[in-house]
Amino acid sequence: MSSSESDASLEGEEDEFEEEHEAEKWVPLSERAEWADVRPLPQDDGPHPVVPILYTPRFRQTMDYFRAILALDERSPRSLLLTQEVIMLNAGNYTVWHFRRLVLQDLSSDLLEELKFIERIAESNYKNYQIWHHRRWTAEKLGSAAMISELHFTEKVFSKDAKNYHAWSHRQWVLRTLGGWEGELDFCDKLLQQDIYNNSAWNQRFFVIKNSPYLGGVQGMREMEIKYCKDAIAVDSANESPWRYLKGLFKGDNEALVRSGAVADIILQELQKSKECIFALDLLLDLLNLGYEPPHDLIKSLGLDKDMCSAFKMATFICTCLKKIDAMRVLYWDWRLAAVVNPSDG
Repeated sequence: MSSSESDASLEGEEDEFEEEHEAEKWVPLSERAEWADVRPLPQDDGPHPVVPILYTPRFRQTMDYFRAILALDERSPRSLLLTQEVIMLNAGNYTVWHFRRLVLQDLSSDLLEELKFIERIAESNYKNYQIWHHRRWTAEKLGSAAMISELHFTEKVFSKDAKNYHAWSHRQWVLRTLGGWEGELDFCDKLLQQDIYNNSAWNQRFFVIKNSPYLGGVQGMREMEIKYCKDAIAVDSANESPWRYLKGLFKGDNEALVRSGAVADIILQELQKSKECIFALDLLLDLLNLGYEPPHDLIKSLGLDKDMCSAFKMATFICTCLKKIDAMRVLYWDWRLAAVVNPSDG
């Protein structure tokens, strides 16, 4: 047997030992004195189940007892412990989570301890809808006291999965509901310093400048954010996120976009590096269709002469170039070309 085969065999034996050891530690509910008064309620699959599921004895018995207390609507400490056992076996069971919330509320349980329990369960279930729903419920009950723990929790998730939708959604809910805006822009910057391609962090940054009560909104932050985009684009002009972000800064304000010398400078900066910068050409096409009159140095950067300086001719030229540069989206550029307005048509 090779060394790798031997290692694999040993790992398999260790896994089996751990499973057996775990099974040995589990005491069936039917053998626990505190459950002697409860009659378990088996699952009813009907008289002739087509494909019966082969549950483990542990899972089957735990669920049988859970169904029994659910039918009795017993909201007691032992019921709370039982929901924990069920969740450990199946963290996606909505009914169990819902019942656990009822019990927690009736017992006036320590919800800070509940957050710790959720974190343990979430370690191997970061994309489980039920866990995130339960976490939000718990944090909402705690109010502002949960703000720091929730921001820290989502940050921990991002360290393992930087684009986890549930974590980003939860974090935005925390900011809106519990607060924590003051340090969020710095947090986004930290993530983007680590990974400039993290589109989730770009999205969060826009969420912050748009919604934070301390920053003055998109218009108030526009000048600073254009500079931020310019620096990011300079790192890699093929990174679509800062280009999208830049467009977002002018959403609903086309007049300001056309007038912005800073945006024109970014386009010129990148086209002087490469006449085939897709996102610079795309943004220039947007400007031309909004009535932008390009300066001489921008026309020159594309290698065009004065006969091609009209917005219509430049837009046509750009679409033709993009069909060659970005052949995967040739139909899209055909559509953009068809949308170019020719003054002579009027």
